[in-house]
Amino acid sequence: MKFFIRTIDRLSGFCGALAGIMLCAGLALTAVEIVLRSAFDSTLFITDEYSGYMMCGLTFCGLSYTLREKGHIRMTFIHKVVTGRRREYLDLICYGVGILLCAALTCFTWAFFRDSIATGSQSMQISETYLAIPQFFMPFGALVMTLQFLAEFLKIILVIKDDAAGLTIHEEITDLGR
Repeated sequence: MKFFIRTIDRLSGFCGALAGIMLCAGLALTAVEIVLRSAFDSTLFITDEYSGYMMCGLTFCGLSYTLREKGHIRMTFIHKVVTGRRREYLDLICYGVGILLCAALTCFTWAFFRDSIATGSQSMQISETYLAIPQFFMPFGALVMTLQFLAEFLKIILVIKDDAAGLTIHEEITDLGR
């Protein structure tokens, strides 16, 4: 079980790095567009479209990494009241719900991606991009997020069993930077 958890954590780390690369690529593309428009009175014609694709890709790829690092916004008013083992059981319920919701999201985005492949959908923009390529990151990111929820669920089970040695378990930050 620990090997599975560490593998999912590494996959989430890879997705976080991929999201960072997409962010930098979008920034570079926008910077080139600004230089071309300002200095040469020209354009790439694809900057808006591809920046949007990269924004979608980095969002979906960054979800699992953010979950692993406890970076998602959480409603913690119940967490402040519940203490001890009951808090871990509450986390199990929350992660279980997260698994179900992300599994449904994975199915819906997979159907969207599969439809684009089946119909050969292309962008209406000048690039006529094959839409399955940027849409791939939606089911991929949702699947990795589902797996990360499962890994977090399993981590809590190991914490309850007092068998979490060798795993990196991030704690909630309570001071919120203050």
